[in-house]
Amino acid sequence: MELTLESLKLSLDTVWVLTAAFLVFFMNAGFALVESGLCQVKNCVNILAKNYIVFAISTVSFFLLGFGLMFGNGNPFLGLTGFAPSLINGSASFTSLEWTSVPMAAKFFFQLVFAGTAATIVSGAVAERIRLGAFLAFSVIITALIYPIAGHWIWGGGFLSALGFHDFAGSTVVHSIGGWAALTGAILLGPRLGKFTATGSHTIRAHNMTSVTLGGLILWLGWFGFNPGSTMAADPKAIAHIALTTNLAAAAGTITALLASWKLQKKPDLSMIVNGTLAGLVAITAPCDAVSMIGALAIGGIAGVLAVVAVFTFERLKIDDPVGALSVHLVNGVWGTLAYGLFATSAGSLVAVDGLLYGGGLSLLRTQAIGVAAVAAFVVIASAISWAAIRAVFGLRVPVAEEVEGLDIGEHGMAAYDFVFESAKAATLPAFTKPRVREPAMVF
Repeated sequence: MELTLESLKLSLDTVWVLTAAFLVFFMNAGFALVESGLCQVKNCVNILAKNYIVFAISTVSFFLLGFGLMFGNGNPFLGLTGFAPSLINGSASFTSLEWTSVPMAAKFFFQLVFAGTAATIVSGAVAERIRLGAFLAFSVIITALIYPIAGHWIWGGGFLSALGFHDFAGSTVVHSIGGWAALTGAILLGPRLGKFTATGSHTIRAHNMTSVTLGGLILWLGWFGFNPGSTMAADPKAIAHIALTTNLAAAAGTITALLASWKLQKKPDLSMIVNGTLAGLVAITAPCDAVSMIGALAIGGIAGVLAVVAVFTFERLKIDDPVGALSVHLVNGVWGTLAYGLFATSAGSLVAVDGLLYGGGLSLLRTQAIGVAAVAAFVVIASAISWAAIRAVFGLRVPVAEEVEGLDIGEHGMAAYDFVFESAKAATLPAFTKPRVREPAMVF
């Protein structure tokens, strides 16, 4: 068998893209561990179920509709070709993906794991009070319609791409889209019972910080598929550069979140530290190819502080986010996207443009801001309509009694652990807000 240099390169590129996609798929385990650990023990099964099922839903809905809308040939606003029947052999329907030579099936699988990540982000922000069916219905909508349409504007040859908007691996396409959808859902759902009272915000504590820490490390590992894999080719220089900027931003975010938490809370909060790592990773995702190592440290360091401050800001606004998803993915998705306009540099990166801090003027930053605003407007409106429709048909929120008892028993009829917590702990509820329902003998 003759092995040409061209066929060898294609084989290496394909193996690299699929390996990176497998790493991103494994991030589902990280999200499940982080989100379930940060929630109460009585809701652990529910959050695990959502994180497990959402990728299956994403696979089917993105295959049937989303991939064509996002990458198919069409107009500046959505793709109109290449839906499921012509996916594997229909490469002519996807001119926006011609820049990479790997097989169409590999292109699809790599993009699929990104779509699944966007849907998973929503899970944590609406945790501990949403009906399972309502969340799953929204997961279909975001992966089949919302994510692909906005993604087409940037990665599918749409109007933002034509403007020069830059998002290498998804600070906006994945994290901000998921974040804006999560914010809309959290507002429409309202806070968990007893979270906010006349005297202020009530802390509802995480139940398993071991799970949170392990999940954070899995996500850190998965990001080495997320960002370097977006090269869609086994390019040694590009992969090495992006892997290092990604890691530097994560490390900087970890350290600055530690310091910010220590200063504001008087003690270092491990959940803030883990979220600081994730914030640095989210922020560097858009500009990872375009910044120097010092720029990566700066972007990640700012992200870690933003993640901590944003948690307290959302609490002051009485927006309940049990896992800090908004602070990590939304706030730092926006920050990382704008950071490209500030820190892009032709010196020591993979691009030939300069941002504001390197003498390039305001043009890059202006384009990035336009993209952030356009995506925000579309996703918030589309998500609000979707959540409202789901509420009208199915209802969004579990009954009060079920929320008090726990979604594990109410939604799934099982508990996450063998042991039980005795007494009817509606401990998150001040006495004057407790619902007038018969309390269960035991709460899981």
